[in-house]
Amino acid sequence: MEVKERIISAERFFELDQLPEYQDRVLELVEGRLVELSKPGRKHGVITMRLAMRIANHVAANELGEVPSSETGFALERNQYGRDTVRGLDIAFVSKVRVPDELENAWYERGPDLAVEVVSPSNKADDIHLKVMQLLNAGTRLVWLVYPESRTVVTQTAEVARTLREDDMLSGGEVLPGFEIRVGDIFPS
Repeated sequence: MEVKERIISAERFFELDQLPEYQDRVLELVEGRLVELSKPGRKHGVITMRLAMRIANHVAANELGEVPSSETGFALERNQYGRDTVRGLDIAFVSKVRVPDELENAWYERGPDLAVEVVSPSNKADDIHLKVMQLLNAGTRLVWLVYPESRTVVTQTAEVARTLREDDMLSGGEVLPGFEIRVGDIFPS
């Protein structure tokens, strides 16, 4: 559901996002327009945390970079006409070499190395596709789309997409070295 029709920049979005009337809402800026997202349900939350904990523990143990919270924004597109895009992700990993030097109260200014989205029934295929394209265009090297209903994960890079089933191993490859999890272990029994 769109909140406002006028075009706003990433900077204006940051200001709005700090206001009390927006604090309990899940918002993204998509091509200059504020978009309100549904709050995730229990299944979405449990799956996200199961995978996020595994990724965060691996990243911390191996000093690979940062795993910011899902509220963290990524400025994926900056447009000269103000049609900027700032997206939130269910899980993100930013490698040590790409972590900004200063810890500022601002968006990341490009896509993470790894972006993970747990797809909800309310997500539309066109919206998911647009988000994946925006991520890849912003420098994200690997995207995982987790589908709870089919208990599958689609891995996508700029070159190839691949569907993994419950008995397959999901690997971080060169993007998240040493990380591996059986797809079925992501989902509650």
